[in-house]
Amino acid sequence: MTGARASASPEPRAVSARGSGSSRERGQSTVELALTLPLAVVAALAVIQVALVVRDQVAVVHAAREAVRAASVDPDPARAVRAAHRTLKHSEVEVGARPEVGEPVRVEVTYQSVTDLPLVGVLFPDPTLRADAVMRVER
Repeated sequence: MTGARASASPEPRAVSARGSGSSRERGQSTVELALTLPLAVVAALAVIQVALVVRDQVAVVHAAREAVRAASVDPDPARAVRAAHRTLKHSEVEVGARPEVGEPVRVEVTYQSVTDLPLVGVLFPDPTLRADAVMRVER
């Protein structure tokens, strides 16, 4: 008798081909994804927009350094403006009065960063970025 009991297998259970979750749970996951995906995309675009503004700020600082270097070795202020524009086009450059050799000369660069990334560009106003640099006049 024990042999008959051992050979008998339990009744087979119906298993879904898609997994053990019900169709209602799968629908809930789809709705959650549909609700959170747009928020995640907007958050990622906002981070990218901030990174682009930071990139522009680094370019403004670099343009100010290039301009003040040119102003420190050449008495022509137009050369300093050209040096800044080579680095950052459409920037405004203000070169201070040129002092005697050994005294500091100051250059200020201003740039309007455009925030036009789709979906999030309208959330950020276009910031005005500024940087100034000071260097000793060499010649």
